Order: sequence, then C-alpha cells, then structure tokens
Amino acid sequence: MSNHLITVIGPTAIGKTALAVSLAKYFETEVVSSDSRQFYKEMTIGTAVPSQEERKGIPHHFIQHISIATSYSVGRYEQDALILLSQLFEKYPQVILVGGSGLYMSALLEGLDIFPETKPGIREELNKAFKEEGITVLQTQLQRLDPKYYEAVDQHNPHRLIRALEVCLSSGKPYSSFLDQPKPPRPFIPVLVGLSTEREMLYARINERVDQMMNRGLLKEAELLFPYRDYNALQTVGYQELFTYLEGNCSLDEAVSEIKKNTRRFAKRQLTWYRKMENVLWFDSKTPHEEIARALESKLARDE
Repeated sequence: MSNHLITVIGPTAIGKTALAVSLAKYFETEVVSSDSRQFYKEMTIGTAVPSQEERKGIPHHFIQHISIATSYSVGRYEQDALILLSQLFEKYPQVILVGGSGLYMSALLEGLDIFPETKPGIREELNKAFKEEGITVLQTQLQRLDPKYYEAVDQHNPHRLIRALEVCLSSGKPYSSFLDQPKPPRPFIPVLVGLSTEREMLYARINERVDQMMNRGLLKEAELLFPYRDYNALQTVGYQELFTYLEGNCSLDEAVSEIKKNTRRFAKRQLTWYRKMENVLWFDSKTPHEEIARALESKLARDE
C-alpha cells in the first residue's frame, strides 16, 4: 500500500491550518478537515474557518459543507470521508488530514466502535434534564455510570455526554465497554505529524485569537445565530458564552473571559487526547514548514 494520509495534530491555535496548507503545496495534494466545528456554513469566525487567502488555492474538503440545521454524526462523517479519500487517492499518493476534533479524526483513522440499539425516549429525557438543570446533571450521572469514559470525554460538551448516557442507560453497561473493539483495516497508512509549544505560549496564542475573533465580528455572528442556540452545532465554545451574554446573564467582558478560559480547557483536553496517540512526529510550532515537509518525505521514503 502506498497511500499515506498525512495527519496534522496539535492543540487549537497552534498553527495546524498553515502547516496543512504548506504540506499540501509541498506534496501537491489536497486537504481534508476533521474539525467538526468547521463543518457548518453559518459558523465562520467562532470556528476559525480558514479564509480563501489562508487556503492559498489548495482544495479543502469538509469545510462549511452543511447547515447547522442538518443532523450530521461522526458515523456519517466517517462514511463520507472514506468515500472522498478513495477518490483522492486515485489522484494523489498522499492526502493531508487536519482538524481539532479527536473523535472525528480517530473515526477516520481507526474506525468507529459498534454500539447497541438505544431505547426510545432516553435521549429526550436527557435533553430535557440538560435544559432544565444544566450540564452538571449530565456530568454527575456519567461520572457515576461510567467513570472511565467521564475522564476521557469533553465534559463540557452536552452532546457527547448525552450520547454516552443514552448508551449506558439503554444497555445497562458502561459506554467505555463498547470502545476499542477490533476495527476493519483502512485503505491507507496514517502518518502523524504534531505541533507543540510551551503551555504559556499556547495560552497567549489562544487569548490573542479570541481577541482577533471579537475584532472580526464574533459578537455579530453570535447575534445572528442566537435564535438557533439550542441546535447541537452551537453547543460549543465561543458561541455559548456569548449567548449567555445576549441572554443578559453576564457582561461582555465576562463572556470573552469565559471564551478564553474554556478554549484553554479545550486545548488541554486535546493535548490529553494526542498524548495517547503513538508514532507521532512532533515538531516545535516554530519549525519551518519546509523542514517538516522534508522530514515527512524522508519517512515516507523509508516506509516504501
């Protein structure tokens, strides 16, 4: 097999998009996104969707391709991305994968676990409890029913918590017991390249990015999306905090501060996820992209 999926990983705001574009130019190929926040047409500023200028003429796939009103699961993404990759690998020996959603990236690289049928009505009950009592009730219940998955999951993502609880309550077994089952082989060889930096530098970048988003009009974007704030797509950092402000429950400065704090927490969870990944070629985020590309080219040559 000579098809290689060069996968760029690293925490938010570290420069994955710029590296992915540089690698796509170097290897003369295209970019596939696994960032689930960037799938939606209506969400641009708050999800840091790369501009046409940032893409530098490189085709990007799974960027703003669906509406927030569309139900789009990780399973659907896995199927769609595999079909796309089969087409791209007919043209290119290498394709670039980039994104910050560990679950979606793992689904594509390794395959999804198979879960039992869920009982009708459970999801509705959980959604009702979330709306009436807040996310804490979901966190507490999942910590009790599946402490192992509770430690691994994004504890501030109600969609993920509800999905895990739905399986726990339907099957009577922990959600984590259905994970890590044998998966079918993939029609490509993953090659992982990661960007890292000192935590203080990363946090400074995150704070700067949030300020840039606000200057670019994130509040206006949130105002336009406010009527749809209950959609699953909008249960994410950057919008929820501003919705709280728009509801009159905090000041704008407090909302911006919360965005920065929650983005830093998100970055920490990403780093925890990436540390579990093996055979990653790690580079400092300041490393010249051409140096990284040459190192990857040498690795691919050795793998042949």
